[in-house]
Amino acid sequence: MNHQEQENAESRSESEAIAALEVEIQEFAAQKQACAARVKELMFSEDTAAGIVHAKEIFMLQQDKLRLQVEMDCRRNKINRIRKFGLANELQNSPPQPDHP
Repeated sequence: MNHQEQENAESRSESEAIAALEVEIQEFAAQKQACAARVKELMFSEDTAAGIVHAKEIFMLQQDKLRLQVEMDCRRNKINRIRKFGLANELQNSPPQPDHP
């Protein structure tokens, strides 16, 4: 494989890695939007006079929204590192990813 072919292969794999990360960002954004909608729904359904409150669930959903935002930010940062330094450098410097259930 000559130098040009190697660069093309690296470029393709970088593009594929970036595309996969962008898909993950979109999935996290959809989950975050669903959390926000559920929070809004719970807030409107509260009736403190009748003792109907959803504070714990709202709090947990807000924490989840923040977690999803962090996940999105991490993916964006990874995309930026791949674009700036290349995929090989990103793979070298990335800590191992834990398996998520």
